[in-house]
Amino acid sequence: MNEHVAGVTLLAFGNSSADLFSNLASVNANVPVFANSLAAALFVSMVSGGLICYTSPFKMNAYESVRDILFLIFGSMLLQYFLASSAHVPETSFIVMFLVYIFYILVNVVDVYLIRRALKTTNAQIDALLVGEMTPEKRKRLSELERNQAIYTRDMEVEIFERTNSGPNINKIRYTTLRMGRSTRISLDRKATRMVLHNRALGRNWGLFKDLFIALRPINCEKWRKGNIIKRAFMLTKIPAVIICCIYIPLVDYELDKHGWNKLLNCIQVMLNPAMSIMAIKALLSSRGNSLWYVAMGEEAIYAMYSLPITVPIAVFMFIQSRTDVPPFYHSVFTVMNLTGSMFMIFICATEIDKVLEVIGHILKVEDDFMGATVKACTGSLGPLIANVAMALHGYPRMAYASAIGGPFFTVVMSASTVMHVKNLFGLPVSEANQTGNYGLNAFIFLNLGVFSTLLWSTTLGFFARRSVGIFSIVFYCIYLLFAILIHRKVIHSFSVDLPVKAAFGDI
Repeated sequence: MNEHVAGVTLLAFGNSSADLFSNLASVNANVPVFANSLAAALFVSMVSGGLICYTSPFKMNAYESVRDILFLIFGSMLLQYFLASSAHVPETSFIVMFLVYIFYILVNVVDVYLIRRALKTTNAQIDALLVGEMTPEKRKRLSELERNQAIYTRDMEVEIFERTNSGPNINKIRYTTLRMGRSTRISLDRKATRMVLHNRALGRNWGLFKDLFIALRPINCEKWRKGNIIKRAFMLTKIPAVIICCIYIPLVDYELDKHGWNKLLNCIQVMLNPAMSIMAIKALLSSRGNSLWYVAMGEEAIYAMYSLPITVPIAVFMFIQSRTDVPPFYHSVFTVMNLTGSMFMIFICATEIDKVLEVIGHILKVEDDFMGATVKACTGSLGPLIANVAMALHGYPRMAYASAIGGPFFTVVMSASTVMHVKNLFGLPVSEANQTGNYGLNAFIFLNLGVFSTLLWSTTLGFFARRSVGIFSIVFYCIYLLFAILIHRKVIHSFSVDLPVKAAFGDI
């Protein structure tokens, strides 16, 4: 898959699936699912997309970006139509929404196939033109084909680049208004970084414990020497989290020597990662509302043992078969645990922040609809925000921005539809009134306005994402928050329809 498809599928699903699972876990709660999904989609598309444009100005994929934006507008309007057209939403509506998302994925996959097919045809035409005498007509045709070849090659697959030591430069004010300057990056040689330390003269377990201790070292000595007292204090506070992440999440990084392979640590992670995930998920599901979920982890530890009969033989096989100085051929499989582990850690951190703010909201007696449309939408989307911005800063802004559009599409079309479908199966009423609440139509209008404005500036600026449009997107979301606050303070009326007024007694 290319960079865009990776963003709208893997990255978008990884960022948005945690929200789906949390909504399914609380399916019996009386919350406006559609309104909260729209608010979360608005935050990701505007704030996350805006920060990507601000920190890493880039050249967008023109056709793919327009297609995704139109799909997002269509999906939100279609679900809103199903809710508004009937008092109780039928099951066929949710099936249609599911088919819309499947069609969206198929369109992206077929697009990659057509790009590869066009690249083969272009290469064949170039080879045919190079045969024989070169004429002015042939030279002109050859230059056109070479331009198309460069475009197809760029959009064909994800290219991994070497990491620059200087880091991203976001201080160039010219990115605010002028056209973005093109930066040259060096493509990474995966084979060189994989075999850089390979030495057949050494034993299979040479440096086994040394590699383990270096990997578990929570503080980088060089950064400690160069850091001031504030940075050192921050490093000390990160020690528990760094150790937990090192033990729980396997590292797969093609920019590092051996691609981040650590024989003993990876064998331990094969056993610990599934066990810790099962134990934490069981504790989250079984914890009561008046208790902390991690208190129940001790009671649920027995469920972690169920994965060991499968993972222990795999770890033993890995230890016998692999070497310490070169990663095995199946090392890329660890990206699955890397992805799920990172998603789970981000989900837990975002959930804790969400719970703290929910408690503060209850103490201040703030209504749940307002919290869901503003505060919870922000805290619940911190995971996608962090992942997308980090991906952009590492040199993949097109993938990150594709996720900033594909993630909201998944949230609105799949997540909201699935939760409402499960509510229907449980016999809970699903209608426009209880799914939009007091702020749902406000979020719906702002989402479509924001996405349509993205369509306008992208086509106007020649699909160059500049810092100015990033600032515009963030300011646009702040205007949405201002509207929500004014509605909450009853300064202005929301876009929702008022309930009919009934007489207190008698017939009027």
